[in-house]
Amino acid sequence: MASVAGRASASRQGHPPLDEAVLQRFYERMRVVAPAAVGAIERDRADDPGRAFGDTACGRLMRSLDRDGVRALGMWVHHWCMRFYDDDTRAALRLLREIATRPTLGWTADEVHWMLGESHGADPTAAARFTLPLAAAAELAPGALRIDTLVPRQTRRS
Repeated sequence: MASVAGRASASRQGHPPLDEAVLQRFYERMRVVAPAAVGAIERDRADDPGRAFGDTACGRLMRSLDRDGVRALGMWVHHWCMRFYDDDTRAALRLLREIATRPTLGWTADEVHWMLGESHGADPTAAARFTLPLAAAAELAPGALRIDTLVPRQTRRS
């Protein structure tokens, strides 16, 4: 679970790839928070799902991190949820939603670009695949990221 494997140097769907040094920094940051995240998610799986988020292991972990740490945690949990989405990701999805509601985390266009790429590679049944990247994109300055080139257009059903 703590793996952040699966890096792709090639861009998905013809979008320009991120610089390898930028990607390496992302993975280094995620590796720092991954062990604590795995532990917190595992403890929360075994705990009362109705407990207030702030009282959970994931809530305590989030409180212990600065903004950069919370962004790294968000990127890791997004990556993990997109790779291993199933019924057993409830605690991780709750953490993902909580991070998405945190304003002013200082997301960068590169971080959002990477998360959107992860979302594109996810199984379409992963309903939360765009939750965090779109919330993070809302923090960016207008024009910093062209969402329409990264998020597939939905076909309208008649």
